[in-house]
Amino acid sequence: MLLLFSKCKKDKMRKLPFDKPWIEETAKKWPTPFHVYDAKAIRENARRLKKAFAWNKGFREYFAVKATPNPHLMKLLKEFDFGSDCSSMAELILAEKVGNVGEAIMFTSNDTPAEEFKKAWELGAIINLDDITHWDFLLKAVGGTDGSSGAPAPLPKELESHVLCCRYNPGPLKGGNAIIGKPEEAKYGFTREQLFDCYAKMKKAGVRRFGLHTMVASNELDPEYIIDTAKMLFSLAWEIHEKIGIDFEFVNIGGGIGIPYKPDQKAMSLERVGEGIRDAYAELVEAKGMKPIRLYMECGRCITGPYGYLVAKVRHIKNTYRLYAGLDACMSNLMRPALYGAYHEIVVPGKENSAERKVYDVTGSLCENNDKFAIQRELPVLEPGDYVVICDAGAHGHAMGFQYNGKLRSAELILEEDGSVREIRRAETLADYFATLSFPGSEFADIATTL
Repeated sequence: MLLLFSKCKKDKMRKLPFDKPWIEETAKKWPTPFHVYDAKAIRENARRLKKAFAWNKGFREYFAVKATPNPHLMKLLKEFDFGSDCSSMAELILAEKVGNVGEAIMFTSNDTPAEEFKKAWELGAIINLDDITHWDFLLKAVGGTDGSSGAPAPLPKELESHVLCCRYNPGPLKGGNAIIGKPEEAKYGFTREQLFDCYAKMKKAGVRRFGLHTMVASNELDPEYIIDTAKMLFSLAWEIHEKIGIDFEFVNIGGGIGIPYKPDQKAMSLERVGEGIRDAYAELVEAKGMKPIRLYMECGRCITGPYGYLVAKVRHIKNTYRLYAGLDACMSNLMRPALYGAYHEIVVPGKENSAERKVYDVTGSLCENNDKFAIQRELPVLEPGDYVVICDAGAHGHAMGFQYNGKLRSAELILEEDGSVREIRRAETLADYFATLSFPGSEFADIATTL
């Protein structure tokens, strides 16, 4: 199969795993827009991540389900013993259905309803508390006694083997990055003082298995930031161990490893991160005589992000105060550019060597002026019917879809290693859109059953 290239800044070339004839053939069965994921590239990336941290016995990546909540992709990642980082009932059920149960689930949620704590507990998941009040709330949710009283409040005997964790928010002690913001302004996690308090309460109540977690970055490209995060948690684990007298089975340094959306950005070296954290582990864990600590991560974006593509077609070209290329996709298919002003590279298959170029705003059809995939982007001259490929849409793309204006979410496909294509989520229909309406008479029910 041919590989397409798109000229970018600094003469960089963007490689795609498919070409224009492939798109034309695929679109006969699955009309644009659609998302497609490159299975071979995702597997290669998973191997690389595991290799970078192979020095840590028990290392595990918990794929952030929210990034791309599709069981086919979760099952693919399960081939590499990736667990599931879940934050809702739906994500817990997805993990359960692909066979990730017990400690293959890391349940990290906030403002969590009792039924979700109960479901996670029943699955044997590692439960990561977001607030000190959630300890008592969890006990009540799973049928335990109130752990806030002076006397120890044992958990039910059959549940004593569960692993509990607390999410640390370092506040001003560690600066956030541009995307996630300042930790002290974030709604997530415990203060330092609250951590010590909660671990003491849990120990007194009979909990014997503990983890420690933080998440302070998003789409970070500096490996030293991730290494410093690990150092912070290793040091904190030692301090809590010394003061409270508990041992940690793992520290979870969160996700946050970014991808180079822009052509002039450089991908983070997973090897450098692995080496840096290994050195920190030797200094802050092994040299202090602590029991072995497993290293966990919960990456999403860097696992599937670069290997997913939104394929769309130019519907109209509009020339007013600016030149607009209107697509058959809109921000309900990929909202990151509209929501964050995020950059996604755009490739025009079949015109990769075109010398003639123009500057466009690349837009969708929503009744929202910020429904734009690119603003003032130089591209090959576009015409109605041209296909465009929006890159790096493999995480936080389809997952963030919505139905404003009655727009429907697109299909998800997977490009297998043998070149075959498989549907892993069908496109929504108008019948889906109307199916949940409760309206007098049968007007919408008729539409839902006849469309």
